[in-house]
Amino acid sequence: MKAGILVAVSVVSMAVAGARADSVTKAVATLSPTQGNNVSGVVTFTKVDGGVKIVADVSGLTPGQHGFHIHEFGDCSAPDAASAGGHFNPMHRQHGGPDSEMRHAGDFGNLDADASGKTHYERLDKVISLDGPESIIGHAVIVHAKADDLKSQPSGNAGARVACGVIGVAKP
Repeated sequence: MKAGILVAVSVVSMAVAGARADSVTKAVATLSPTQGNNVSGVVTFTKVDGGVKIVADVSGLTPGQHGFHIHEFGDCSAPDAASAGGHFNPMHRQHGGPDSEMRHAGDFGNLDADASGKTHYERLDKVISLDGPESIIGHAVIVHAKADDLKSQPSGNAGARVACGVIGVAKP
């Protein structure tokens, strides 16, 4: 009897988890600065027809371009955010720009900060997902100190990590 109840509870739990994963329509990451930096912001990911819309509002940057990526682990605990690991790359591809045919799922190119250190970024991404093998849920968003050159392997030579945020499910 106990075994039957345990199996039934497991099946129900898996069905609920599966239904929740299929119904995720929005995710969010709140960016916090790494040690010695003042960068902060919010990145939202919304499932839309044709892909996932990414919207980022970030402040505290130096003027100019800054690499912007999804990294493999949802761990921002290290002072330099090294705990987030390398770029999110579930398909094992070469690094590239956001419009490159060959790119990591987490390659979003650059944020372009104005003279006051603020940036607004929007794009429709057709590679990432909020479910399945390209799901970004539970991974980290990283903003880098320098521009991503969109070609150097494995990560675009974008320098130190100046902000990190873990991507979680958001209220639709």
